Amino acid sequence: GSFGLVRTHVNVDPAKLKSLRQRWSVKPSEMSKKTLNPIRAIVDGMKLTPNPEKPMIALSIGDPTVFGNLPTDDTVLQAMKEAIDSHKYNGYAPSVGYQKSREVVADFYSCPEAPLDGKDVILTSGCSQAIELAISVLCNPGDNILVPRPGFSLYKTLAVSMGIQVKHYNLLPEKSWEIDLQHLESLIDDKTACLIVNNPSNPCGSVFSREHLHKILSVASRNCIPILADEIYGDMVFPGCDFQPLAPLSSDVPILSCGGLAKRWLVPGWRMGWILIHDRNDIFGTAIREGLVKLSQRILGPCTVVQGALESILNDTPPEFYQGTISFLKSNSEICYSELSTVPGLNPVMPSGAMYIMVGIEMEHFPDFQNDVEFTERLVTEQSVFCLPATAFEYPNFFRIVVTVPEEMMIEACIRIREFCARHYRPRSQDSHELDQ
Repeated sequence: GSFGLVRTHVNVDPAKLKSLRQRWSVKPSEMSKKTLNPIRAIVDGMKLTPNPEKPMIALSIGDPTVFGNLPTDDTVLQAMKEAIDSHKYNGYAPSVGYQKSREVVADFYSCPEAPLDGKDVILTSGCSQAIELAISVLCNPGDNILVPRPGFSLYKTLAVSMGIQVKHYNLLPEKSWEIDLQHLESLIDDKTACLIVNNPSNPCGSVFSREHLHKILSVASRNCIPILADEIYGDMVFPGCDFQPLAPLSSDVPILSCGGLAKRWLVPGWRMGWILIHDRNDIFGTAIREGLVKLSQRILGPCTVVQGALESILNDTPPEFYQGTISFLKSNSEICYSELSTVPGLNPVMPSGAMYIMVGIEMEHFPDFQNDVEFTERLVTEQSVFCLPATAFEYPNFFRIVVTVPEEMMIEACIRIREFCARHYRPRSQDSHELDQ
């Protein structure tokens, strides 16, 4: 009866089933194809053959450990050894981190204007995962985010792979890389889900004043846009300059502040970062927190051993360690700035923190090169000095120098850059006309 009818409906020819896939076809996903690291794309395309006569000096990688001249403090290593020897940290932690470790971070960053407790902290696998979670929880495909230009390329890499549009707001080199606030505000529309503020800045090494941060907050406030504050270089600022975290200044703008151990503690490979949830007026409410918890469950939390060591790393590292790093970075930046500011055709912008200095190239004086990529490529070929062309940060005709190299290498690199520029510099044609008259 009725069973017979059903059987005739599902009576699919077995040969047909097989024909759905007769040959192998395994293709990479759309997401993987949309994931592009602009730095890799540019660097891989450069013809980097150093001059065999000169040892290579790489001023390109934002890793302070590369040359071994900036080791982390013994306290930090001791904390890790003790965490391992305790045998307590070999299992899974909650995906957002151990409660105790979250509380330690909360205590370290809490202040009266922006109090934090354990539930306001999500521990992540490095600051880059913190940034990824923050973008993921605030944005849907089709939304847009506002990111600095020049700026760290990872924001764009992450956003584009998630189907989120990136809008670049300009930083002004003549104002020590402050944000062009009018330009920033002109980019906001009803699809803007988040404003990323990176301070202190990679690649600029700039540090915003309290007044400037207040102005940024008022743009966000007027337009009801939450902020992702990338503060991985927080407190890595030169003496006489003051780092002001964004959250304590905010009365109504909710902020996800991203940080980690990588830079200040000089252990980027340990992959320990965090998101500090600074809710204002309960705008994030429970929903954003729950979203972050769920997203953190895609990766089961950051390294438990580092979490076990966190309390001692944050509370026992001597202030002299931080001061030593900072005074080294300042001294190297000053050497680099004073050497390069007297090179015709170059315009370095003095940094106030982080580990970088940006140098403008007056391209019209270097007719041998089309652009910053060609300029830096030939600098490797002729002088074995590798700087990142700022096209990698969406900012042509500049290059970025990492100032963590040992001092004598920094000096040698500057001498070579000077020699390179002297060789290729040409006075502008209108200058020569003036000379003729």
